[in-house]
Amino acid sequence: MTAPPLLVAYFSMEIALASELPTYAGGLGVLAGDHLRAAADTGVAMVAVTLLYRKGYFRQVLDAQGHQQERDVQWLPEHHLERVSTQVAVTIEGREVKVGTWRTWIQGTGGGRVPVYMLDTDVDGNGEEDRRITDHLYGGEERYRLQQEAVLGLGGRRLLAALELAPTRYHLNEGHSSLLALELLALELSARTDDLEGAVAAVRERCVFTTHTPIPAGHDRFPKALATAVLGRELVELYARLPTPHSAEINMSALGIELSGFVNAVSYRHAEVSTGMFPGRTIHAITNGVHSPTWTAPAMRAVFDRWIPEWRRQAHALRQAQKIPTDAIVAAHREAKRALVDEINRHGDHHFGEERFTIGFARRATAYKRMLLVLRDVRRLREIASRWGALQIVFAGKAHPRDLEGKRMIEAVFRQQEVVLPSVRIAFLPGYDMRLGGLITAGVDLWLNTPMAPLEASGTSGMKAAHNGVPNLSVRDGWWCEGYVEGQTGWVLAPGHPSDDADAAQLYRVLDEEILPLYLGAPERWAERMRASIALAASYFNAHRMLGEYLERAYAPRW
Repeated sequence: MTAPPLLVAYFSMEIALASELPTYAGGLGVLAGDHLRAAADTGVAMVAVTLLYRKGYFRQVLDAQGHQQERDVQWLPEHHLERVSTQVAVTIEGREVKVGTWRTWIQGTGGGRVPVYMLDTDVDGNGEEDRRITDHLYGGEERYRLQQEAVLGLGGRRLLAALELAPTRYHLNEGHSSLLALELLALELSARTDDLEGAVAAVRERCVFTTHTPIPAGHDRFPKALATAVLGRELVELYARLPTPHSAEINMSALGIELSGFVNAVSYRHAEVSTGMFPGRTIHAITNGVHSPTWTAPAMRAVFDRWIPEWRRQAHALRQAQKIPTDAIVAAHREAKRALVDEINRHGDHHFGEERFTIGFARRATAYKRMLLVLRDVRRLREIASRWGALQIVFAGKAHPRDLEGKRMIEAVFRQQEVVLPSVRIAFLPGYDMRLGGLITAGVDLWLNTPMAPLEASGTSGMKAAHNGVPNLSVRDGWWCEGYVEGQTGWVLAPGHPSDDADAAQLYRVLDEEILPLYLGAPERWAERMRASIALAASYFNAHRMLGEYLERAYAPRW
């Protein structure tokens, strides 16, 4: 039997396309965008489906004390996207909700492109409540989230059918789109009366599922009563027929995993953790990667273009970075650092300077990321800075509107700004997005990552830093279990310490005894470490390699 041509339909609740488009909240969306950019570069046939968020995730506003306030994003889709005439409908709470469509294209370096369809319920014919379903990314309570997941999973599948697209693989990027697989099962059963086992096997043949978090709160669960009210009895009863472990809730991740023939985590360590979370299922590992041209600063891109001209189409060619003169890498990084320092100083009287050693910490502000670990012992930090010269630390990150502890962490950073002066300078930049993330990962001297292990599924910011010759100092978790090469790509904070105090003490010791002596006392060896970060880490932890693994292991025809 001849297999049909490969067409992968990629479903994701968020996709980062550009900083000015509020279609993403953080790492999940950025990873989705990089996945699709790699497909466009390499000519892989993909189509992406997400939601159109007219008010975005939120615009972060920080006052002088670091209190976070959330504002709706103001933007006009018609200035960035093309409207598609095709509409579909989804039944929500017994009402027919019309779903409109917008489209944009991701252009690849090799001439390929990937269409991205965005579903929108703010269309004529819908009631006011239904028009608001696609307003906010991750907004509202359980009912609102489930309505959105119905639009994404059910509406997205129906849209592709209406466009006469016939995917050979459906890639469910997290559990938000798992209702897609449940509807595929319903359609299979309509042609295979009472053959549940055969129908499940047919759906699994077409579905791939990626889990991105070991945090239980990251896996959506909905009470069955709510699901019945929103989705209708038929789908909920079909869910109940599946062999997956059941409770009083519908677990969207468990649903997607049950109906997918290939399931993967996003690093080898994360696969080990996920296997414990979903016993009885094989969880493969495909470690994340970032889109190299997107996350390499302009000056460093110019260096790569000169010395490794094929790197934009074949990111693994960055292995050849070892032939680049270190002074070219240092000069390119100096230009990226100047851009970052200028950005920081535009945000206030931070008085950051290009000559000072700069540490970067930018990610979602939530407890397990441990944003405050580097500030845990201010006296020790000031001693280190006094001994080696002034230090600078730049922070960025948004706290979820309902994450009060995350908001308090941001406020605590602000309180320390005056305490650590004059030997340490701190800046917290508001509005963390793709643009700001690119400036920080490229412009700092050291990338810091201190989550509580094993709660970091992968982490991609450190990969972006490596593309810019920035070494990492990270807990041994997520991608760093694979990316750390002793004496080459950075430094590791070993696990097993009993407390944050002990972990902070180890961080200070490594900074004081290994990192700063190398940076200030042996600049030639530091430059070699910058080059090794590119050659060893960036050449592997990129989206081209990641997509290649998906093609070979997850998307390849299995008939």
